[in-house]
Amino acid sequence: MFTGVRFVLHDVEEELKEESLRFHIEKLAIGLALVHGEMEKGNKTIRFFKNLRVCGDCHAFIKGLSKVLKVVFFMRDANRFHKFEDDSCSFGDYW
Repeated sequence: MFTGVRFVLHDVEEELKEESLRFHIEKLAIGLALVHGEMEKGNKTIRFFKNLRVCGDCHAFIKGLSKVLKVVFFMRDANRFHKFEDDSCSFGDYW
């Protein structure tokens, strides 16, 4: 079973927990930026904002993706700004 399901905040059946994590807005925003060709344009920084707190699964995902893609992600959530760069966050693992 996918270990990230511990971050699911909704009371749903086990089968639906993994499915619900795929549709978080952070992941969709990053995917849209990549499909739009931001990296091909030479842009090595992706910025996005959300009005809710980031979940632990998305936080870990963005940290890892920053190292793989060699991109800096700036994200503003409900509480703070996060800068993800080279598999680290400006706030450590506090999300």
